[in-house]
Amino acid sequence: MLVAKGSSAVKWLLAMVLMCSTISVAQAQTNPRYAAIVVNAHNGEVLHAEYADAARYPASLTKMMTLYLLFEAMDNKLLTLDTAMPVSAHAASMPQTNISLKKGDKLRVRDAIPALIVRSANDAAVVVGEAIGGTESHFAELMTRKAKALNMKSTTFRNASGLPNSGQKTTARDLSILSMRLMKDHAKYYHYFATPSFTYGGRIYHSHNRLIKNYPGTDGMKTGYINASGFNVATSTKKGPHRLVGVVMGGRTSQSRDAAMAKLLDKSFIKAEQIAKVSPTGAQQAAKEVRQDKAASKLVISSQTVRQVTRQPASKAPSTHAPKVVSNNELDKPAPVTQVGVPEIKSTERKVTQLAQAPTFTKEQTWAIQVGSFRAMEQARDRAAEAAKRLGNTQQAKIAVNEASVGGQTLYRAQLVGLAQDEAKQSCEHLVRQSMDCLVVRM
Repeated sequence: MLVAKGSSAVKWLLAMVLMCSTISVAQAQTNPRYAAIVVNAHNGEVLHAEYADAARYPASLTKMMTLYLLFEAMDNKLLTLDTAMPVSAHAASMPQTNISLKKGDKLRVRDAIPALIVRSANDAAVVVGEAIGGTESHFAELMTRKAKALNMKSTTFRNASGLPNSGQKTTARDLSILSMRLMKDHAKYYHYFATPSFTYGGRIYHSHNRLIKNYPGTDGMKTGYINASGFNVATSTKKGPHRLVGVVMGGRTSQSRDAAMAKLLDKSFIKAEQIAKVSPTGAQQAAKEVRQDKAASKLVISSQTVRQVTRQPASKAPSTHAPKVVSNNELDKPAPVTQVGVPEIKSTERKVTQLAQAPTFTKEQTWAIQVGSFRAMEQARDRAAEAAKRLGNTQQAKIAVNEASVGGQTLYRAQLVGLAQDEAKQSCEHLVRQSMDCLVVRM
């Protein structure tokens, strides 16, 4: 009986592969600019690929690398959100889309980030490039160098914006790697990719990325278009235990591009679920290993103490933002930004003070908020610190990093610990409203 079920699942998967292959041939025959890939963000498994390694123009998906280097500069304390970057004549000359910067203006980093993501502003991209690289051409060299370091083997950048340049090439596969590395390496900034609109210079700009609004579970990433590329999009979408990263390039219209992405995500989520059920190395096996390794898990507490917000009692009406409440024994699924299946890039780690014993909490302070799982302790600590910063400073709580083994790899779970249950629930709801995923867990 078990064999029959397994055989049926395999036949179903083969049928899906054949159907997708037929679609691939049709796409290639009618649109030579088309390329696509869908990847399981948890383990790097490719669920769908169509001309994923064919050279394509990135258009404004280029700005994802511009943002990657901007976030890296912020992490290295070279820039802050309040840094005012000068606008050169070259930056001010950039064509639409832009935010109408003028020579001599100053653009703060906190405004540049949504300008790049929401407006896809070419002038803002050059401002960032010149602030980091001195000149846009040198910044493009830094972008290409970083691409190679991230294992984006087929990518070359010539500018910071994605404006037409025959030497600026990439692939759908390389852009999926960049998308996953943005989520993993700069998780504390990832929430910006869900920004629906922003205001600058008295004008309101709305996002071009309609998938965030129209496809449930999508919380990033970026769109792009030039004549040579067609309509491109990179997305990150979570449904149940699965997070998928998708890239579609060469759409004839933004609507057809979005429709193609939605169909690929639908099929890939089904495929991911089927693989998890029939594969011994799938999500169920990873969950089993977590339970087996719970005894070996250890809690690392930072010496930094933060304060947790106390809020008014929640309305009796059911909330659409209610957090999930689970016990630590149920935390078997890694957070969306882990295990991306690409090489690790070494980074400087600051010292995190570890205590020999966990601090003593009162009988009521047995709850925690978990805001993500990471492959580096420092990233987990930074994520917890970011969550604490967003929550204010009324009740004391502690930043914690919980070490656990998932699928044979060590993960570090970012938490705020030492909370009463109601405080944890209300605070997690507050984080969800700010597009920061969280779980309420029992310590």
